[in-house]
Amino acid sequence: MTHILIVDDEPAMRVALEASFRRCGWQVESAAGVAEGVNKFHRAPARVVVTDMCMPDGTGLQLMQAVRSQMPGTPVIFLTAYGNITGAVQAMREGACDYLQKPVAFTELERAVKRFLEIDNKGLGKDGFEGIAISPNMQAVLAQARCAARTEADILIEAESGTGKELLARFIHRNSSRAEGPLVAVNCAAFPDNLLESELFGHAKGAFTGATSTKPGKFALANRGTLLLDEIGEMALALQPKLLRVLQEREIDPLGETHPQPIDVRVIATTNRNLPEQILRGQFREDLFYRLNVVPLTLPPLRDRRADIVPLAEYFLRKYAEQDGAEHCQPAEGFNAQLEAHDWPGNIRELENCIRRSLVLRSGTILQPQLTGFSQLGNAEKRINAMRAGVTLHDAERQLLEKTLVATGGNRTHAAKMMGISLRTVRNKIREYRLAEASAI
Repeated sequence: MTHILIVDDEPAMRVALEASFRRCGWQVESAAGVAEGVNKFHRAPARVVVTDMCMPDGTGLQLMQAVRSQMPGTPVIFLTAYGNITGAVQAMREGACDYLQKPVAFTELERAVKRFLEIDNKGLGKDGFEGIAISPNMQAVLAQARCAARTEADILIEAESGTGKELLARFIHRNSSRAEGPLVAVNCAAFPDNLLESELFGHAKGAFTGATSTKPGKFALANRGTLLLDEIGEMALALQPKLLRVLQEREIDPLGETHPQPIDVRVIATTNRNLPEQILRGQFREDLFYRLNVVPLTLPPLRDRRADIVPLAEYFLRKYAEQDGAEHCQPAEGFNAQLEAHDWPGNIRELENCIRRSLVLRSGTILQPQLTGFSQLGNAEKRINAMRAGVTLHDAERQLLEKTLVATGGNRTHAAKMMGISLRTVRNKIREYRLAEASAI
């Protein structure tokens, strides 16, 4: 994903800013007006937009509104002449992130951009997904999560391992009325069955051998906040009725205590297991499932959100390059194509390990495609083997193009790169197969 989009009708300003940002190692696009800026952002969203206030074909405010309609929360920095400070203040009221007065000192603008490009240590981007989760299916999940966050309902997040379930839980907590309260996480698979009850509900001194002091449980620690029950499908069947009672009554019974304690906790549970199947096998209580499943959210695996692969890879590249003192490492041509073609059975965790391994094994500052460990031939064989025998070449080509357009969110440029063909060929094939509806870009 592009780091910065510069929109200004003054050619000298565009050239100077673009050159300065590129020297800092950032990917930059520039546009001469509102219409061109909106078009470029539509084709390749940027993490930060720097825009002039007044341009011949519109205002920076109109640009911001168009950008935000595609990717809500995108940081926008306004550049304004002295005589238009009032307009800049109005833009701030409309949701702009900052404004700087012309002539702009690049060091000041650089500091402003860095502030919005900084990565939170606990997640990816400002809210955990900003500028990274750009695929349509992830945007849909985030929209559902924002709606759920505004309620007090308990939430169940179902997804494969490595997809970012805990990150989504943190996103919900930060966007809820409990954001100022604690977020307490407990991995249900990390404790033996006989210790998990004490870990969740706490115990009094002398409640059992070795209980030398009173210990509050995770529910008590999460009071007025959120409790994340990670991998709820691993919880022992004997403990599930006690959890069900807590969810129903909103009070806990610490081991060794004689009186229940009221709690004010919102519960988010995650699982990589198929809980309905576990219910049929007698491994999970049906009543607990329905009590947790008030708001169900499903995170798509990385193979179904391929438009997010390169932005995620860029995030991990920045993260580990900075740790290792290799800030100027860049992927060679073909490196990202290898990433986009892989199916990622280990999801985001596998992608993170791949980027870190590539940085460790690199020679020089360029990441060559072979560092991924994936061969394009191997990926092609996988796609061919997955295809139904006897399908016509015409239908196979149409199916492949259609799936690639869906995976890239309709981005024809990305689809062309993934398929190893020209953008013109993609456009011609879209017309030939009448796939215009599947491609919004």
